[in-house]
Amino acid sequence: MSSKKKHIQSDNDSTAGGGLAVKQVFSTAGVHPFDELEWERRTAEISDDGGKAIFKQENVEVPKGWSVLATKVVISKYFYGELGTPERETSVKQLVHRVARTIADCGVKDGYFRTPEDGETFYQELAWLCVNQFGSFNSPVWFNVGLYHQYGIGKDSCPGNWHYNAATGEAQRASTQYEFPQGSACFIQRVRDTMEDIMRLAASEAMLFKFGSGTGTDLTPLRSSREKLSGGGRPSGPLSFLKVYDQIANVVKSGGKTRRAAKMNTLKDWHPDILEFIECKSKEERKAWALIEQGYDANFNGDAYGSIMYQNENLTVRASDAFMQAAVEDKDWTTHWVTDRTKAGPTYKGRELLRKIAEGTHICGDPGMQFDGTIQRWHTCKNTEPINSTNPCSEYVFIDNTACNLASLNVMKFRRDDGTFDVERFKAAVRIFIIAQEIIVDNASYPTKEIAENSHIFRTLGLGYANLGALIMAEGTAYDSNEGRALAGAITAIMTGQAYEVSAELAAAKSPFPGYLDARCAHVSKPIGKDNRDCMLDVIRLHRSHVAQIDASCPKYLRDQAQHCWNRALAMGEKHGYRNAQVSVLAPTGTIAFMMDCDTTGIEPDIALVKYKLLAGGGILKIVNRTVPMALDELGYSEDQAKDIVEYIDQNDTIEGAPHLKEEHLSVFDCAFKAQKGTRSLHYMAHLRMMAAAQPFISGAIS
Repeated sequence: MSSKKKHIQSDNDSTAGGGLAVKQVFSTAGVHPFDELEWERRTAEISDDGGKAIFKQENVEVPKGWSVLATKVVISKYFYGELGTPERETSVKQLVHRVARTIADCGVKDGYFRTPEDGETFYQELAWLCVNQFGSFNSPVWFNVGLYHQYGIGKDSCPGNWHYNAATGEAQRASTQYEFPQGSACFIQRVRDTMEDIMRLAASEAMLFKFGSGTGTDLTPLRSSREKLSGGGRPSGPLSFLKVYDQIANVVKSGGKTRRAAKMNTLKDWHPDILEFIECKSKEERKAWALIEQGYDANFNGDAYGSIMYQNENLTVRASDAFMQAAVEDKDWTTHWVTDRTKAGPTYKGRELLRKIAEGTHICGDPGMQFDGTIQRWHTCKNTEPINSTNPCSEYVFIDNTACNLASLNVMKFRRDDGTFDVERFKAAVRIFIIAQEIIVDNASYPTKEIAENSHIFRTLGLGYANLGALIMAEGTAYDSNEGRALAGAITAIMTGQAYEVSAELAAAKSPFPGYLDARCAHVSKPIGKDNRDCMLDVIRLHRSHVAQIDASCPKYLRDQAQHCWNRALAMGEKHGYRNAQVSVLAPTGTIAFMMDCDTTGIEPDIALVKYKLLAGGGILKIVNRTVPMALDELGYSEDQAKDIVEYIDQNDTIEGAPHLKEEHLSVFDCAFKAQKGTRSLHYMAHLRMMAAAQPFISGAIS
């Protein structure tokens, strides 16, 4: 323990670099961001399929420019307090202030800023970005941050989870529930092959779900059902305990809200129970089909799916390069025991196993696949230990017993009227959010002591974006095109390159993350190597090398900026190190995309050109994607022609056959789903190719 404690204390929190200066880029000096907007009072109401109101809050204050959908989502999901009580939040001002003020105050307290005035400017900038829908944190931040600091919630509560204590250099239990709020959406936890640890994981998962987060675990350490127990008899195998974890996720609602718990379980391809793992969920799916045929409710919350197993977790096979090669060459694939690698388990045809994975994915979406060789090559801290699993959505990819807090930027907000991308404002927004996410790390709580200490040691962050599909369409560019992919690659490269530069700036002010200079961590006392400095710099160079592969169709100013960002990120990292082991992911951005009024989520294309939105007073409004007129303008259509085309879409739910529209422009408006009266949709390879364009510039992965 003494060596670990000494290691953790090596992060000297003195502001050796003098703290950070913050410039006023978005907000106006002397004017509160809220005062720059028009506000209005609305009623937020959500009804079920039968028209019965399931949520209603009257007289809520929201920015006039926010949509009805954003209003409903934010007020129903993120406002604190019971309806009808004085504690209930009634304005978006309260929500944004609660979060932004708490983060800014913590930053001042922890010495992140050069002066208190810089801290106040940071608050103004962060509040402006959030209330103007330029960016948003992950849901746990909106659920939990500021409840204690702004409202005094939880001061008399029972002890909370674990937080890092800088004075002692160790994690300790928080004395209350919200003083150190849970701010991370993504967790990866380890499980050991003992009954005590298997049940401990169940308890820590329940606590994560309670405060609105998701968790992933690799079950490979659990011995297979084919091996032996030390006391005699046969072990249950990982699938038996998977049923226990599944039901815990089923009964604990995420964040105390209607959001379902999120959970990931992975199994490596050499585990003797790999075939059962691959097939387990599709077998349960067929049971649901049989029940539905007998008249049971087919809704995913209905009786049919509620009576089968494995419905509250994602299952994923960790596939090695060797396994994939065996599948390609149709060779045998032999598994081996967990407890004794010299003892062979069942042998399968590699190609047959891969086929069964594909069949399961086709039937029910599981199992997914994670490619272990690629993951380890891009691992910034490979001298600590290999990466074994991910969070439920698979975008956070790091070592066990760690956490990541997420945020996303709305890329459409950085599109200028002339169609160019405002790189400088985008970089300024990246800087504000990376600083905010970094501040959260040591001011948050975690479900276990190890995760709290490792979060301090590695300080992984997950900045991403939403509305990419809308941006590509607005540029008059097809999603499935070299130009669209080049735009995505350049923007992603700028985001992560700038984020690592800010991380190096933070390292200069506060010191590098402890795991950078010492590879030990809370659960690894004997790491693979001494430190992770060279490992991380090698990965930064790997990111930088891919900038040259961005397609030449990308505007030169974006490619130049991408190269500049990565040159700066590497140069500053070589000099100062980095404050964070990772800085970016591309998350699903489900709820927060609605909060930012995005037309598309994450890296995804648009689902359809015509959508249906609920009106505040009831009823449904049919609207055409807001980016269609922008795209038509970029493509050279007149205002009258664009009006005719939009009217045609409104009447026919498709753009195919619209007047004036040239055949060569149809692909610009292709969406994920085929319109009822249309014939076109994006091929699945369009999604894969877009992810391939962005992935080289992301610390983690893409959900």
